Amino acid sequence: MELQNFVINDIKPLNFTDKIGDLKVLFNQLTYSHIPIMNNDVYMGCISETDTHCFEGGIAIGDCNYAIEGFYVRPTTNWLDVLEAFAQNDSNIMPVLDQNNKYLGYYELNDIIHLFNETPFFSEPGGILIVEKGINDYSFSEISQIVESNDAKLLGAFISKMDGDLIKITLKIGNASLNEVIQTFRRYGYNIVSGHEDDTYIESLKERSKYLDKYLNM
Repeated sequence: MELQNFVINDIKPLNFTDKIGDLKVLFNQLTYSHIPIMNNDVYMGCISETDTHCFEGGIAIGDCNYAIEGFYVRPTTNWLDVLEAFAQNDSNIMPVLDQNNKYLGYYELNDIIHLFNETPFFSEPGGILIVEKGINDYSFSEISQIVESNDAKLLGAFISKMDGDLIKITLKIGNASLNEVIQTFRRYGYNIVSGHEDDTYIESLKERSKYLDKYLNM
């Protein structure tokens, strides 16, 4: 999935020489959690709205450089890794740097979530199956084989929980009755946590992703 077309340049990064007061004004005008900061055209990182309100408006941003968080992604970064970077940094803005560390712009979280909701995992009809097995006993190749041996299509899979020695994997399966797939998983030693023949679970995931977007934009 190509993300380069989603790079935005609506906000000009502030500089070390700008004042904290300038940051506060910008945050009051925007819904972003962070603002990119530069020093002599070199990207230094982002400063959060929360940290900004802890400083006096008259001091220079450079005097608070310890509060700057140096997160970013590359234009070639996979969209799932981009989504993970948003979550790890509690941000709804993600700076993009080229291979020479030149600042190119940023991604917005809601754009990436919109792409996520357009993937076949969400958009294609099918059933949701959650299976559980020992963390050292499962393999995605085996999971794919089990699904396809029942003339079904695996539309997506991800590790949804790790708890001690157990791992839960959420699958989106198309073109088959889940009952036959479930019975095969059981024969291979997988515990069936949940199976959904309709898209109720998908709708729940969509609602949660929308809530996450709304929460991080607060």
